[in-house]
Amino acid sequence: MQSLTANEAKTKFGTMLINVQNEPVEILKNGTPVAVVMSLREYQSLEALKMELVKARFTDTDDSDLVDGKSFFQELDADTL
Repeated sequence: MQSLTANEAKTKFGTMLINVQNEPVEILKNGTPVAVVMSLREYQSLEALKMELVKARFTDTDDSDLVDGKSFFQELDADTL
């Protein structure tokens, strides 16, 4: 994985966007990893894998049993008020 400082990521943003199409890019701030930039395709693939893991843990569920996380937490907050 390629690493860039935060300043390099800022000044070479266009190049970084091209590079993330091939592999994720780690962003360092003061020598410490703080972020990873990846392509949309890779992000979507990662999210799909996470959803498959969740579904595998709940074998008796289907898409109709799933809810949007933001809506779920908004309902929880509304119930506590």
